[in-house]
Amino acid sequence: MNAREAALLVIQDIEQNQAYANIALAKAIERQTLSNQDRRFMTELVYGTVKAQNTLNWLLSHYCSRSLDKISPVIRNILRMGIYQLFFLDRIPVSAACNQAVELTKKYGHAGTVKFVNAVLRNAARTLDKPVYPDPANHPDQYLSLRYYHPEWMIERWLTRYGFAFCEELCASNNLTPPLSLRTNTLKISRDDLLDRLTAEQATATPSDWTPEGLVCTEHPALASMPSLQEGLFQVQDESSMLVAHVLGPQPGEFIIDACGAPGGKSTHIAALMNNSGKVLATDLYEHKLALIRENAKRLGIHCLETRQMDAVKLNSLYKNQADRVLVDAPCSGLGVLRRKPDSRWRKNEKLLRALPDLQSAILHSSADCVKPGGILVYSTCTIEPEENQDVVNGFLASRRDFVLEHAGRLMPVPRPEQPEKMMQLFPHIDGVDGFFIARLRRVGDRADD
Repeated sequence: MNAREAALLVIQDIEQNQAYANIALAKAIERQTLSNQDRRFMTELVYGTVKAQNTLNWLLSHYCSRSLDKISPVIRNILRMGIYQLFFLDRIPVSAACNQAVELTKKYGHAGTVKFVNAVLRNAARTLDKPVYPDPANHPDQYLSLRYYHPEWMIERWLTRYGFAFCEELCASNNLTPPLSLRTNTLKISRDDLLDRLTAEQATATPSDWTPEGLVCTEHPALASMPSLQEGLFQVQDESSMLVAHVLGPQPGEFIIDACGAPGGKSTHIAALMNNSGKVLATDLYEHKLALIRENAKRLGIHCLETRQMDAVKLNSLYKNQADRVLVDAPCSGLGVLRRKPDSRWRKNEKLLRALPDLQSAILHSSADCVKPGGILVYSTCTIEPEENQDVVNGFLASRRDFVLEHAGRLMPVPRPEQPEKMMQLFPHIDGVDGFFIARLRRVGDRADD
């Protein structure tokens, strides 16, 4: 099976079975024997076609007389892949894009669909300079939505909040392929020694500018084939995500709760910063997610981490006033990590965003009750929406006089230019990392009703 056919099957899985793009792609790559070049091409085809699906549909409407809804899903995705190669992959010859689409149609369609796909793509290939996007001056929302592959409701939201230039830069950044970020497992190896190991495994990496254990990997073989991963020498984790444990500031011997712990990146980082001494309790609502935490902990050689299946809203029923520190990496819209999850932008809606703050606040209040007086509470998300971030924290502080806000930026493990805001909001197009929010609070006394 070549890269195009493998990509098509992954796209089908995402569309028909609601599979997550990153997970479906990783599983497909493991099943195939592909060169590094073909693996990168397959990734580009899957992520690009899924990410740009609405724009591809819009382009197809200029060359296809049939309604896309009346075309079978597999043929529709063959057309989308073909259009994506024609319009957005300059290094792919026009003949290759068209001919390979026809070959796929022969396998997954019939004689009539072969002629149809060939006609549509050949027609598109003759007019690659057309059509033009809507005028950004008169229709900024439509222009940005089609030009940068984001839902129009999301564009309208960001235009209102940030303005055109900021919104355009953010959307453009969301479409870039981010490098692989790795966190050195300092319980087993130093960052410098890990760099040597990665070089020996044909990977190219440089030290992170954000964290002392972070690496940015720009070239690497398939992750599953890397012995250093299997030996637990590193954890895949974005640089902004690594900052959370540093802001929490765990110390050896402490009892720390990670209230929404799966899949375990932050929980295992906390354990490493504690030198595997003390106790980290990672909780989650779902057992299969807790299994991922335990799997990561075992691979990384972590012994001080325990898991418990429970609703984080009810944490205070079991652990009131017991924890030295609590991390709430809250369930969120994930609008800060769209560059890593190309299908995610199409799974979100405004109804979800309206519902999340109540849940986030409930988890934060329950988790706060678990913190000892003098202890630390950190609230983080991987979104850029103030309603899920600053508003949640400010609402919490307005009702909880036993907590005060501390300056998260002053706890950066690598010195950064200090920001005036105590709460930290990172943006991919400004900071070059995933969009992340971090707030640190200290409990200064007992609640009046304790």
